[in-house]
Amino acid sequence: MKRLKENIRKPISGVKLVGYETPPATSATTLPTLRTTEAAVQRGQVVLTALLRLKRAGFYPDVVYAHPGWGETLFLKDVFPRARLIHFCEFYYHTTGQDFNFDPEFPNSAEDVLRLRVRNFHHLMALEQADIGIAPTLWQKTRFPTTYHSKIEVIHDGVDTQAVAPDAEAFVQFPKKHLRLTRADEVITFVSRNLEPYRGFHTFMRTLPQLLKTRPNAHVIIVGGSDVSYGRRLPKGTYREKYLAEIEGRYDASRVHFVGKLPYSTFLRVLQVSTAHIYLTYPFVLSWSMMEAMSAGCLVIGSRTPPVEEVIEHGKNGLLVDFFSPEALIDAINHVADAPDRLHAIREQARKTIIDRYDLHTVCLPRQKAIIESLPRAATLPLDVQSPGECPPMNVLSCHEMV
Repeated sequence: MKRLKENIRKPISGVKLVGYETPPATSATTLPTLRTTEAAVQRGQVVLTALLRLKRAGFYPDVVYAHPGWGETLFLKDVFPRARLIHFCEFYYHTTGQDFNFDPEFPNSAEDVLRLRVRNFHHLMALEQADIGIAPTLWQKTRFPTTYHSKIEVIHDGVDTQAVAPDAEAFVQFPKKHLRLTRADEVITFVSRNLEPYRGFHTFMRTLPQLLKTRPNAHVIIVGGSDVSYGRRLPKGTYREKYLAEIEGRYDASRVHFVGKLPYSTFLRVLQVSTAHIYLTYPFVLSWSMMEAMSAGCLVIGSRTPPVEEVIEHGKNGLLVDFFSPEALIDAINHVADAPDRLHAIREQARKTIIDRYDLHTVCLPRQKAIIESLPRAATLPLDVQSPGECPPMNVLSCHEMV
């Protein structure tokens, strides 16, 4: 038996965490177009073994809530056929209308089309098995086949607007630079889990020479790691290195602060001192950080792409610009930084949008709970009784050995 993954998460009161074996690597001989599918099936099989162990121990769930993106739930209904399955419907892949071939600087190939088509195989299986799907935004729901729209609810994960709120006294300290930034300073912020084209890092970096020349008192804080979360990696180096090299010698590096990945409390302070917060994205999954920025009272300058347009109305609760235009982004930043107090109403409306539509405790969590409570409870089955679609008890060991 492969060693179980070590549990490095902090314990949660009332919640028991159960690990499963590390799935085997995909075969080097597998067709490239099938590797994602093979990985999903392998992961589903090792989870199947863990589920069978739980069942043999007397556990039978009423409701299972899962993200199907990596294949964990492919065989769940074969073990627990009467459990009600809720799937988190985060993304469905298409070759038009979203991230694929959106950016001409990073074109996709004909082979990428094939991989993308096949990548939906296990997502379709998940949709067939799910009793209910939950998509965090309407745009994300519309990505899924219309056949399944009737079973997909739109409920965001939710923002804790009490914890993520404006703070006029917030500051960010850079001890080695002897620098302390507050709301009284001109601070341009950019946040992404990793600094990469999917989140418009290249567009933002190309604004810096002219932006810092136009705004001699501005400081730029860039939050994010140097890995790649989405899209392809460079043959060599990181996107941060690539775009710093592109603007080398043309910007004031002393006023650009790369802070990497931050503790959450520090990340919030960065938002709270922001004069203008930049959020750019391909037509793709909407980042939590944009919603948190709005909740913190930031004036968000976002890309005019569908996921952002679902939340931000230009001139009302934020500003929108062309994803590919550094010039339009500079103009918008100047508009905000020239008279930040004049746009205070937009900041207030941004926070109100999150409170009214995306608050964790008053909107999103109650809706999530209501869906779970509306589902009929699963009947508890004796362990020695075979139900339609279940792996028979006599095959439990062979299923395990197969994995």
